Amino acid sequence: MPYSEGVLRRARARLEQAQTQREAEFAAHQEQAYEQFPRLREIDRQLRLTAAQAVAAAFRKNEDPAQAIAALRDENLALQQERDWILEAGGFEEGFLDATPVCERCGGRGYVGSEMCSCLRELCRQEQKKELTTLFLTGKESFDNFSLSYYPDTVDPAIGISPRRLMQMTLTRCKRYAAEFSLRSESLLFSGATGLGKTFLSACIARQVADKGFSVVYQSAGALFADFEAAKFGERTDENQRLPQKYFNCDLLIIDDLGTEMTTQFTIYTLYNVINTRMTQYRPTIVSTNLTPESLDSRYSTQIASRLQGTYRLFQFFGNDIRLLQK
Repeated sequence: MPYSEGVLRRARARLEQAQTQREAEFAAHQEQAYEQFPRLREIDRQLRLTAAQAVAAAFRKNEDPAQAIAALRDENLALQQERDWILEAGGFEEGFLDATPVCERCGGRGYVGSEMCSCLRELCRQEQKKELTTLFLTGKESFDNFSLSYYPDTVDPAIGISPRRLMQMTLTRCKRYAAEFSLRSESLLFSGATGLGKTFLSACIARQVADKGFSVVYQSAGALFADFEAAKFGERTDENQRLPQKYFNCDLLIIDDLGTEMTTQFTIYTLYNVINTRMTQYRPTIVSTNLTPESLDSRYSTQIASRLQGTYRLFQFFGNDIRLLQK
């Protein structure tokens, strides 16, 4: 689950901070115990020495290493027993002087070999969730808050059913999509006039999918194109050069408000590059647009329109502008 560099950087910083804090707590506990019982300091020093002596005995010539290691083991056990007696007599709670890392599986490093540890993955999930929250308008984007009452309940001759009934089916399918999301999920195209709930439902999906631990990038089309422009034409910094990668690597990409940007040859090329690359790599994408499926060809290109219409599942939104109704 390839998280964006920003999410990963913040998660790593939190893990490092937690590990540093754990080490500082241990050092404080150790100093408190040593000050109260100086013998503990000497015991810990001797325990460290016996470990080194055991290694040396294993390589010493002209001496039975088994006998030497057995003697050191007995010495070590006696020291540990004395240490336990002192800690018990001092009333220290269990584990007070245990130098346990913040995560026992990875030792607080965040990785087990080349695999991301569950501790770092959970921090990434939390950071991504916070990042998505800052992008949404109300912070209340959830399927439970999606109200069908704003959609007319009378049959629209253009679609043969009422907008409310249509949106009820759309809501059900979006819920199922988010609940069953996997790396093999299909891509979606949300098409309809402004204020009909496309952004809201996209945000609902983003929240639920991200909460399941998948990496999600949610971005307006304008901001996406701006990142690619910064990488292509902006200052040649490492940060600018890495900006586009999150759009290719994330588990789910959501492009909001396609069609509101100023269309140029560069934006057309960029859109094709993102859509085609993710399609060939079987990475799910959700695109929401005020454009009709038929106008995608004239606005962008036949190649882009073909991919959006041919490989994306289309959801068309009908009704009245909810923002105006809410006013």
